[in-house]
Amino acid sequence: MLAGVLRTNRDFRRSFLADLTSALGSAMSTIAYPLLVLSLGGNAAQAGAVATVALVTRLGFRLPAGSLVDRWNRRRVMLTTDLVRLVAVATIPLVALWGSPSYAQLLVVAAVEGIATALFGPANTVLTRDVVAKEDLADALGMGQALQAAVSLAGPALGGVLFAADRMLPFAVDALSYAVSAALIWRITVRPTAAEPRAEDRGLTAGIRWLVRQRELFVILVYAAVINLVAAAIDVIVILELQADGASGWVIGPVLSCAGIGGIVGSLLAPWLVKRLSVPAILLGIGVGWTAVLAVFTLTFQPGVVAALLTLLMTLSPAAGVVVGQALFGQTPRHLIGRVSAATGLLLSGLAALGPVAAGALLQGLGGAGTWAVLAVLTAAVTAGGWIPLRATRRLGAGAPAGAATEAGPEAEQPVEPAVVAHAAPPGAAPTEAAAPATPTAPAGTDPGRSSDD
Repeated sequence: MLAGVLRTNRDFRRSFLADLTSALGSAMSTIAYPLLVLSLGGNAAQAGAVATVALVTRLGFRLPAGSLVDRWNRRRVMLTTDLVRLVAVATIPLVALWGSPSYAQLLVVAAVEGIATALFGPANTVLTRDVVAKEDLADALGMGQALQAAVSLAGPALGGVLFAADRMLPFAVDALSYAVSAALIWRITVRPTAAEPRAEDRGLTAGIRWLVRQRELFVILVYAAVINLVAAAIDVIVILELQADGASGWVIGPVLSCAGIGGIVGSLLAPWLVKRLSVPAILLGIGVGWTAVLAVFTLTFQPGVVAALLTLLMTLSPAAGVVVGQALFGQTPRHLIGRVSAATGLLLSGLAALGPVAAGALLQGLGGAGTWAVLAVLTAAVTAGGWIPLRATRRLGAGAPAGAATEAGPEAEQPVEPAVVAHAAPPGAAPTEAAAPATPTAPAGTDPGRSSDD
């Protein structure tokens, strides 16, 4: 049971709570940034620019961050980035005590927070691999998916409420969340030993090159990236379509909330599905479900139908996230895990960032029915393109991620078995951005094959 993983593993419990607090704080401040810009007299373009700066720095710095995390002490990276984000975000309410924050300050804070988050993410991923027992991995990954869905559902709403009470309150809470996260990470006790990196693996793009050589894993990642793109487009299309049909915010909000509810339910079901179905079967089931739902949207778009089908879509989807996590954690060589994590995040998040732009262009050129038809064809194509090679090879099972040791060449090492925390029963952790607070490896300038305790 998921509750058992939380109850028996103190390091997992600390990492999960650190993830929950910092992710919830960030979700609340994300909606508050544009609202604050507008309340200070800024225009819509300036409000959007703050969010764009955070996104661009987070994506642009991801590959360098992965390379640095593979060399530095990851626990120190996480502690430092939490403290940097704490100080950066806290400057907003502190400056407000004497006056109004400037637009330039908000841009700088967004950039600093984006860079720190880019470093935190890959370091955060490592702990799951080090403290999760193989038999608990699916449950831990499912819990991480549920956390993300819950934060996405509750964070913006709470941020709006806090901003309505006091426009500095979301930023104060966000800063406090980083303080709590840092305190929890400080108490994590796991001290794994890093693998010795080979000279040919020290490059910035080593993670990308390794991923491309893993045929089955790369197929799954491309599939997941396209599904993320479609999911990001759906949010925009649903809002615009319902508005065009005369629906008010009182209707649109609950309809979109159904997706969050479906995501939470699906996250709890995902471990059960992954343990019982093969990877090809999971991909085929999710892909067929998405294709069918999008095809229905070409025929009818009533709010009740949309709410029900969005719930179904998001109930199906988390199983794919668990599959991706298992494949990555089970096969990635330890000395590349930071760069592989960064490359994976760049692929999944970078393509999804194009979703809203693509949605607007398709709607303008094809209308609602045509847009849904294009998305349905896209999901059908990526499902067939992914399912056929996986079905043919049968080497990638739900519990046995990409077996690429033979394909990756001499630099691919065997997977490192997760280290068991001495004081915990079965170890476990969730691989969300804060659900995988890091494991320490060698800081820059020391032997990267040894870890150092703080």
